[in-house]
Amino acid sequence: MARSSWQMGETNLKRLYLVRHGQTEFNLAKLVQGRCDSPLTELGRTQALAAGNWLADHDISPDAVGTSPLGRAFATTGLLMSVLTERGLMGQGVLPQVTPGLIERDYGTYERGPQADVPANVWDPGDALVACGGEGNSALRARVLAALRALLAPADVTCALAVSHGSASKQFLAAVLTAEKDVPKVLPNCAIMVCDFDEAHGEFFVRDIVDPCA
Repeated sequence: MARSSWQMGETNLKRLYLVRHGQTEFNLAKLVQGRCDSPLTELGRTQALAAGNWLADHDISPDAVGTSPLGRAFATTGLLMSVLTERGLMGQGVLPQVTPGLIERDYGTYERGPQADVPANVWDPGDALVACGGEGNSALRARVLAALRALLAPADVTCALAVSHGSASKQFLAAVLTAEKDVPKVLPNCAIMVCDFDEAHGEFFVRDIVDPCA
């Protein structure tokens, strides 16, 4: 659960920038992607570069970078880092860490099929897909939170960049935002979730959700 800034008092906070990957061919075709993969479209690459420039324009210099192991997230991470490197904001020796806990939800037998065939909200299906081999919300939230806490855990990390997916990122927001109405129904490709991390309590506070392409 997130705590408001006044509740955090003088606690030392770390900063997280969580980014959804750029548009993919499956996104464009409205196919369920989940654990399967498809390449970024030209628009997806443009979105990733726009997100990188937003980070650079705000002088973001991450000490750690985590990425889902799926190709679309890894490609987005590479484009973000290329912009930050070009702008002199990537520290020497900071390499992308493949972070399995940031992988997208497993949609079971609905993978690769039309989104319209999923018998629940494709962004937030709850536990409706567990019976067909998919992943439920509780398991998804727990592993994403654990992965992000681990990324921010080292003492020398005060700012981290992480790249994940639409449903995974939405469940992170659902886990940390105190009001359900504050959770967006849809996250644009390359949306940037700006969060503070209260290490003492292991809690996240969402500062902003930015669409760098808007």
